[in-house]
Amino acid sequence: MAENSFRRVRCRLCDGNRLTPVLSLTPTPPANAFVPASAVGVPQALFPLDLDFCETCAHVQLGEVVDPRLLFEHYVYVSGTSPLFVAHFERYCRWVMERYTPAAGGLVVDIGSNDGTLLGFFQQAGMRVLGIDPAIAISQEATRRGIETLTGFFSPGLAREIGLGRGKAEVITANNVFAHIDDLAAIVAGIRDLLTPEGVFVFEVSYLLDVYQGTLFDTIYAEHLSYHTVKPLRRFFAALGLTLIHCERVDSHGGSLRGVARLATGSRPIDASVEALVALEEASGLDRAATFIDFGARIDAIRQELTGLLKGIKAAGKRIAAFGAPAKATTLMFHFGLGPDIIDFIVDDSPLKQGLFSPGLHVPVLPSQTLYEQRPDYVLILAWNFAGPIMKNHEAFRAGGGRFIVPLPKVTLDP
Repeated sequence: MAENSFRRVRCRLCDGNRLTPVLSLTPTPPANAFVPASAVGVPQALFPLDLDFCETCAHVQLGEVVDPRLLFEHYVYVSGTSPLFVAHFERYCRWVMERYTPAAGGLVVDIGSNDGTLLGFFQQAGMRVLGIDPAIAISQEATRRGIETLTGFFSPGLAREIGLGRGKAEVITANNVFAHIDDLAAIVAGIRDLLTPEGVFVFEVSYLLDVYQGTLFDTIYAEHLSYHTVKPLRRFFAALGLTLIHCERVDSHGGSLRGVARLATGSRPIDASVEALVALEEASGLDRAATFIDFGARIDAIRQELTGLLKGIKAAGKRIAAFGAPAKATTLMFHFGLGPDIIDFIVDDSPLKQGLFSPGLHVPVLPSQTLYEQRPDYVLILAWNFAGPIMKNHEAFRAGGGRFIVPLPKVTLDP
């Protein structure tokens, strides 16, 4: 077992101990553990990426739990650098306001609020807002820009403090963080205590059905402890005094689940979407361990196809760069063995990552303008969920003879 981690032996949703190992990926450092030039060549701690299936409730989870302070206190991902995510959060806010009509001027709390992009839209809609995020620099910058953000982790104790000092929340959100939390029961208890009687908890999280159908294995990394589906979540919320009332699939991150829960004593109706997705999950075999064992064979097939293509390109004397340094790139690069011998450099639009080196494999991360300065022959799009906009924005690279490779959901050489 690596330092700063422990092995979870019970299901974090139902506390059952009947866990079946179903998938093992190559161990990696924390997916956002970028390093400066001074640390290049210094080995980084690696953590197992082994998935377990709960035979009691059908939840799928990562077995190794890394200290969250190591993962999040110096986080380098910010939502506001992606125009697509800014637009997504604007639509998200409008959807919540129109569908659930929270009281004007009521409190909206965002757990894992990052740079406050989502809360900014709620603030514009006339709501009081409060963010909570453990990333020190990012949370402080959000507060400086007018989105008050508490630096730290959400907990039942913090929920009580907020309730006493600011009143109950009409809306609590948690986007792309509900998979990051080991003690989910404590978080949901805090949410339950902080909601108004008719308040709603709205969350988005990578959806295991999309991960499975699209072979999106690179979304498995140390930050993502849980791989959620509706069936076990419905049972989990019910055991803690909340009711899952709405679920829908959304496009972000290659396929996500948006869920809405209310207090069990609330009056908002449960719509048909919850049962419909449970039925789809069962029809897809997500309630059986064997389904995920087969998943590994599909990953291996993609590895053989992509690495064969890239090695052939390198053997021909061509240069390959990569576009995007998202967390999922760490999993893909390690599991497929894509180090500096294959990828010459990575470009990324985030200033927080530029000038650093990728976790573990230490490939340099540079501004996107480098594509035109160094003119690689091929670009592997590691941020594959943004492949369309990336290729559109860099049509000049293609016009100059460059070609893009998209690794997932299937290997594609474009044009």
